[in-house]
Amino acid sequence: MKTPKRLQPLVDDGLIDDVLRSLKSGKEADVFVVRCGDEIRCAKVYKEANKRNFRNNVLYQEGRNVRGSRQARALEKGSRYGRKEAEEAWLSSEVDALYRLAAAGVSVPQPLGFFDGVLLMELVTDDDGNAAPRLGDVEFDADTARELHGVMIGEIVQMLCAGLVHGDLSEYNVLIGPEGPVIIDLPQAVNAAGNNNAFSMLARDVENMSNYFGQFAPELIGTDYAEEIWALYSQGKLEEATELTGRVVRSEEKIDISNLMRVIDDARMEEEAMRRRASEAESGESAEFE
Repeated sequence: MKTPKRLQPLVDDGLIDDVLRSLKSGKEADVFVVRCGDEIRCAKVYKEANKRNFRNNVLYQEGRNVRGSRQARALEKGSRYGRKEAEEAWLSSEVDALYRLAAAGVSVPQPLGFFDGVLLMELVTDDDGNAAPRLGDVEFDADTARELHGVMIGEIVQMLCAGLVHGDLSEYNVLIGPEGPVIIDLPQAVNAAGNNNAFSMLARDVENMSNYFGQFAPELIGTDYAEEIWALYSQGKLEEATELTGRVVRSEEKIDISNLMRVIDDARMEEEAMRRRASEAESGESAEFE
């Protein structure tokens, strides 16, 4: 096929020898099957901000690292410079997540390099060497569904032990390879310790997996793996080998709402005070980037 414009520099530099075919066109990127020497790989070409459709909002941005205080303020203000910083952070988020998770042993495609908005990575294939099917395109018997559900819960735990939550996990971004499920599409992955929405995202990821496999093994629907996992994580007790039950014993003790609100108000006031002190300390710096 004709080499796409965004891939031509990689061909010119010898990183790609040939573009074989288009694999997928998605809301945030286009994926191509490419040949690199004797290896068949895939190249994920991220779309420009004005051409993509993904929910790149504050829920996912919270807790992501920026290079300094000026960049953080620019992001908050939404200036032109801030938008540029947000775009660069978005582009690097999946790359950083893939390298981090691959190093932690999570089942993700092996990243092979990131070049000017193009992620080069392993192509996940089936037994015949064709692109592996998505989880949502495969049907299972009840026993296999239970087994694979357990595998996916294990992968979610392993991701959390590495400090990340997928944030958009479903049957459409898990591939079924010869050795089992492989998790893909991670640009929205969030820092579990730095994002206040991390638990709700984890719960949605777990629920999506339980509901999908629950089509074949109905007893999986309604299990409480998310709460169990998060409770262990919050207590510093979660490990990759932790045995889970999918059940949570909830306390019947009444919550002191007034005391809880005082704690929240104190935390908010402390946060505002920290922001004021930081602003005063930086008042002598140069004006915002525009």
